[in-house]
Amino acid sequence: MIPGAMSVTRFLSASLFLSAILFVAGAGAASRAETQAARVLVARLEGPVSPVSARALRQAVERAERGGYRALVLEVDTPGGLETSMRDMVKAELASSVPVITWVTPGGARAASAGVFVVMAADIAAMSPGTNIGAATPINMQGGMDSTLARKVTNDAAAFARTVAAQRGRNAEWAEDAVRKAVSVSDKEAIDLKIVDFEAATLAELLAKADGRSWRRGDETRTLATKGLPSDRIEPGFGQRLLTLIADPNIAYILLMLGFYGILFELQNPGAILPGVVGGICIILAFLAFSALPVNSAGIALILLAIVFFVAEIKVASHGMLAAGGILSLLLGSLILFEGGGTGPRLSWSVILGATASTTAFFLVVIAAGIRARRRPVTTGRQGMVGQRAVVLERLAPAGRVRIGDVWWNAVSSSPVEWGTEVEVTAVDGLVLRVRPLDKPLSKEATT
Repeated sequence: MIPGAMSVTRFLSASLFLSAILFVAGAGAASRAETQAARVLVARLEGPVSPVSARALRQAVERAERGGYRALVLEVDTPGGLETSMRDMVKAELASSVPVITWVTPGGARAASAGVFVVMAADIAAMSPGTNIGAATPINMQGGMDSTLARKVTNDAAAFARTVAAQRGRNAEWAEDAVRKAVSVSDKEAIDLKIVDFEAATLAELLAKADGRSWRRGDETRTLATKGLPSDRIEPGFGQRLLTLIADPNIAYILLMLGFYGILFELQNPGAILPGVVGGICIILAFLAFSALPVNSAGIALILLAIVFFVAEIKVASHGMLAAGGILSLLLGSLILFEGGGTGPRLSWSVILGATASTTAFFLVVIAAGIRARRRPVTTGRQGMVGQRAVVLERLAPAGRVRIGDVWWNAVSSSPVEWGTEVEVTAVDGLVLRVRPLDKPLSKEATT
């Protein structure tokens, strides 16, 4: 064979061998990547529907999309909650590029009120044995609504329920009844009424029954392949658990007021330390909760203005005018603290009135104590010396010495005063007292 041809043959053989190795390696990597992506992500939504749960759902959807998961499973157990947060959660479910499976679990759990919408908005909905769903009539967290507002809110919620149900091919008539008539059904009835797709007692059973079902995004329809897939679970961190605990409008407001009182006590009693420390922690926790709630900046500004007025009342003699302005500012700020419609987050009237009444009582006590203190006679300084009684230790003719308690003073009298006579201080000139006699001379024992 020609030497040049042999070289070409060896080069081609080496190239083919290297290409085969690279192909096998690439196929293996692709296979490993595909195997790694063939998982489902599980997140739990437990407790009231709130901005915290809405944020948790959005984060779960984002993680599922970034990680290329086959599906996102949402374990639901909620009594309902804020309408604004529920709408955010439904939007996240409808916009997710990863199929969403809602599962009311474990046994005894429920998807009530706002939870109905969250369950129906998923691509696949399931329930564990012994669970229930329903009663989605909107209510006002601050109390009753007038007939016009109640009708508007109910009609809006009913229309939204029909829209979500129609979007996912569920029973739109029952969804409207859940809003208007507050109906609630068990897991068996929910399957018969086509509110949810099936019943599943375990996660493995859920994934097996969801396998092969279709889900749709826009004009594209796809098929789920979830049977036997491993799962990753999102565990809530400390921050989320803390937010879940304090992100209630009333709790956040109470924390703010406790912090406010702590700082006031610290300003009144500098060096007490504990009220200031507790107050600072409570205020920080309150603002952490406010970060997860739809807060009205004008309400915050009015409450801060109230705090300024109250602090100024302690430092300035305004005869209660600053305190009155602070109470009015606190009341108005509390009423408009949170944004939202009739079903948005609102402070309870009992909390608002309780905080305002306690603040009013506190400052009435402080102002009354200040007025009483102003009416008391002065007992310190030069003015405090006037009117005190002393005993003459050296004959005043007109100057001499007198004793007040255990202190000796130089004194001057307009007329001679004998030793042992009790005198009254009428004025103070520097370190010299001006006195006048009161009684007859005391015994020698009384003056020692």
